[in-house]
Amino acid sequence: MPDMPAPHTQAPNIQTLDIQAPDIQAPDIQAIEAAARRLDGHARRTPLLTSPFLDEIAGRRVFVKAECLQHTGSFKYRGAWSAVSALEPGLRAQGVIAYSSGNHAQGVALAARQHRVPAVIIMPNDAPKMKIDNTRALGAEVVLYDRAAQDRDAIGLALSTQRGLTLIKPYDDAMVIAGQASTGLEIAEQAAAEGITAADVLVCCGGGGLTSGIAIALASRATGLRARPVEPAEFDDVTRSLATGTRQHNAHAAGSLCDAIVTPTPGALTLPVMARLCGPGIVVTDDEALRAVALAWSRLKVVLEPGGAVALAAALFHGDEIATPDVICVASGGNVDPDVFARALAMLDG
Repeated sequence: MPDMPAPHTQAPNIQTLDIQAPDIQAPDIQAIEAAARRLDGHARRTPLLTSPFLDEIAGRRVFVKAECLQHTGSFKYRGAWSAVSALEPGLRAQGVIAYSSGNHAQGVALAARQHRVPAVIIMPNDAPKMKIDNTRALGAEVVLYDRAAQDRDAIGLALSTQRGLTLIKPYDDAMVIAGQASTGLEIAEQAAAEGITAADVLVCCGGGGLTSGIAIALASRATGLRARPVEPAEFDDVTRSLATGTRQHNAHAAGSLCDAIVTPTPGALTLPVMARLCGPGIVVTDDEALRAVALAWSRLKVVLEPGGAVALAAALFHGDEIATPDVICVASGGNVDPDVFARALAMLDG
């Protein structure tokens, strides 16, 4: 294995940014630990997987946090359970509403069913069919919309007002972030068990709920580990926001195979956290994400969706942007349609 640059030190890596924190605050470590206690016995503690074949491709040790093995096939269950369980019982009984391309949808649908309360899920009509079908199968009412022409926030606000439902946002919700952050607590413990003292923790990033939650947890529990967002090309709003110090928007609302992490702009709650605690973003192509899906299957025997594989893609194909001898990748989801998975596996023959 080639010589590596000296490990980074944990410190804000970006100058003061022109990004203002919202009135509501992101969760602190106490709120994250409280969410982890509520999740105990409900969320799975997912493994940290390794493969010498992946290490060889990356030129460093690669550890994969397999959140694709979480309930509903995604880390989103953590935030959904955290948010639903934190509601006042009378309010929770009226029901919840969420908007999602699929993974948050399934997480909220399952958490609502487990709490025996109704759930309405607003989903884009171009979401993978499997995600739409799974959300309905979990007992939620699904409302489809055109993400290129309609505003999901407006739809969610109208329905929540009409029906008295509590809106659980996919990332701009303190209790959702606290639940996602339990992933970071586990990473800190697992890294310590592996003797990892310095590493970039690459996180598949859409609105930033998982990334910011992990960043807060690591800042408290593993100061040698630094969270870094990874995004698909042309939907790299977080990466550009961190680099420029101003909130960036994507030019298109859809068009990437990484549908699970396509968002219009970073979260108002999450971006200030990422600006303060995260390293620079990494941007990968759809083809790189598909190659990572194929390699995860062939070398780790786990199924990833493209959006859940971008962190692994960054570790494998963007090593020149990583300075630490170890890298931890969060494999955030595995809800992939069969045709996309077949397309990825075909790359193994290339």
